[in-house]
Amino acid sequence: MERFLENAMYASRWLLAPVYFGLSLGLIALTIKFFQEIFHILPHIFSVSESDMILTLLSLVDMTLVGGLLVMVMFSGYENFVSQLDINEGKEKLSWLGKMDATSLKNKVAASIVAISSIHLLRVFMDAKNVPDNKLMWYVIIHLTSCFRAFVMGYLDRLTKVNTDPFSPGGVSRWAVPPRFMLFWAGVCPGFCFA
Repeated sequence: MERFLENAMYASRWLLAPVYFGLSLGLIALTIKFFQEIFHILPHIFSVSESDMILTLLSLVDMTLVGGLLVMVMFSGYENFVSQLDINEGKEKLSWLGKMDATSLKNKVAASIVAISSIHLLRVFMDAKNVPDNKLMWYVIIHLTSCFRAFVMGYLDRLTKVNTDPFSPGGVSRWAVPPRFMLFWAGVCPGFCFA
């Protein structure tokens, strides 16, 4: 009975495969929207204002970043949680395939979200005269929160990584960040919290 349950649980990971395939359908929809935006602006290329052109280009960059994020989540999520991708030797292979674990995927997703948020914020600032001040303030707060969250995630990842030093006694694993640095932050952070 136990073996059956374990096998069933292990096989249930394949339920994620249609989800990742759905992301590829989302990528098709994003590609259609991308070219729709291009074909919408091309007939008016000589009459459109410079600011409108920049806004359209920022929108295209935004969609490109989202597409890259979809590809990254789709492939590395499939490799981490479902099955390894079997790609023929003759075909081109993405350099990061098979090297991205769940933590590095999370950090890359956070960095992509910050980049997408930056592009969106730039688009908002290009049209700032039509955006109410309180809405503008919330855009900035949300962007800064995303930046802070990405920084903290990367910092915590660095703190928890260990590396083996062959010159230490017995090759014992050590923290990637020197202990003095951690002690400094242990002393500074409470000071900021209680100031």
